[in-house]
Amino acid sequence: MGIQFGSQTDQGRVRTSNEDCYVANPNTGLFLVADGMGGHAAGEIASRLAAATMDDTVASKGTATETPAEMLRLATMEANSRVLEAQRKDPALAGMGSTLTALLVRGSQYYIAHVGDSRAYRLRDGMLRQLTRDHSLVWPLYENGVLGKADLARHPQKNLITRSIGSHSQVEIDIEEGEGLAGDIYLLCSDGLTDKVSDEGIRLLIAAKKTPQEMADDLVNAANDAGGPDNITVVVVKLDEGGRQD
Repeated sequence: MGIQFGSQTDQGRVRTSNEDCYVANPNTGLFLVADGMGGHAAGEIASRLAAATMDDTVASKGTATETPAEMLRLATMEANSRVLEAQRKDPALAGMGSTLTALLVRGSQYYIAHVGDSRAYRLRDGMLRQLTRDHSLVWPLYENGVLGKADLARHPQKNLITRSIGSHSQVEIDIEEGEGLAGDIYLLCSDGLTDKVSDEGIRLLIAAKKTPQEMADDLVNAANDAGGPDNITVVVVKLDEGGRQD
């Protein structure tokens, strides 16, 4: 299966720094978004450390005997350990952490590892589906029908997440896998996008017949046009029958 991809990150119109990070590595088939948290630039350190660890671990295990799903799980656990270790070495970094939503493409199969409230979506045959569930205090209110998805971004406890990279020695990781089809478009994004652009708005932007890079740029622009109160990061991956393009 061929891969086309695009990526974009922006600090937004309010924040003075960007604590998001992403990986788009077609050589290993790894794509991810990490949204850091923590004062005094610690969030930026956490997201970059988590992203780099994932990238390095997947690359080093390219010929490993683990299944792709298990490899992705081990890489996420290693990212968690590295962020915790950095806090132990430098007390100024205490309390930092990061979300992590990663997509691994292997042939026609895809694998997703997810911790936190960044999201993975798939557009297939014009239908947008969220492949991950937010690990946040308010997500159960949506699942139980108390709130609509559009209401989540306005809830006062929206930013309280229940899982993150670097908060505990053991991290619970959601792993999803399935078969990808030619024409599928996968979107990984931080909440700087989804807090300001609805699922329908996202669907319309990535259903447009544009390149993945143009889609990524359009998504970031849409979040900024809606106020851009947070960092915005998106990675768009399209599967096709041809060779790799970027």
